[in-house]
Amino acid sequence: MFDLSLAGKVAVVTGASRGIGLAVTKALAAEGASVVAGSRTGSQDLTELAAHDGVRTPLIDLSTPEGPQQLIDDAVTAFGGIDILVNNIGAVIPRVQGFLAMTDEDWQWSLTTNLLVAVRTARAALPYLIQRGTAAIVTISSVNAYLPDPGVIDYSAAKAALSNFSKSLSKEFGPQGIRANTISPGPVTTGLWLGDQGVAAVVGAAASTDPDEVVRQAAADSVTGRFTHPQEVADLVLLLTSERTANVTGADFRIDGGLIQTL
Repeated sequence: MFDLSLAGKVAVVTGASRGIGLAVTKALAAEGASVVAGSRTGSQDLTELAAHDGVRTPLIDLSTPEGPQQLIDDAVTAFGGIDILVNNIGAVIPRVQGFLAMTDEDWQWSLTTNLLVAVRTARAALPYLIQRGTAAIVTISSVNAYLPDPGVIDYSAAKAALSNFSKSLSKEFGPQGIRANTISPGPVTTGLWLGDQGVAAVVGAAASTDPDEVVRQAAADSVTGRFTHPQEVADLVLLLTSERTANVTGADFRIDGGLIQTL
């Protein structure tokens, strides 16, 4: 059996109500970790998970300056400390009218959601992670950190900053036993892409194209010809939070079906 030795660990997951965050929460709980799964609105799937011992699902607006600290305080109060932080929360709005139509408010929303939430959550969690002696931070970035796209210009910029931020954390806190890595997915079969207000629907409406065709074209851009599934990202999170990767830090792992073809 491939033992990841995650049983008894305490993990905090942001943006946990659906998609990648929900898959990560399920995967960590299945390995025996105690999980504090933070989200703003919750979901039926998350409610069902909360019925099991060791999974907490506090409803907290992490976009507020105080929200991340509240989430970390909840975890420490409930379980006495933190071993794992998964910075997953993120969102994108396709900028179909172009850069010049974007306001400061648009930029602030994107930078807060895709960068500052992770910054604030890491800042709140690190004192407790350091106390453990060895701990792990996994941050969900995006291939757009490497693939600037004017259609999601703010998202691309924020994710590039997020990946840079994680690398800096790995350098400062590595000597104290904290490993910090990023995962950069390409398109994933989640609501961000496939929902009623997802990328495919918004882009399709702007171009008078069926959303299914937008999805087909996006999938065709990868070598494998398909989107990644949330569970595949979650499996990578499990590996990076385990002692199986105890000497891996400051690294980024693309899971994009070969979408990014540069070195």
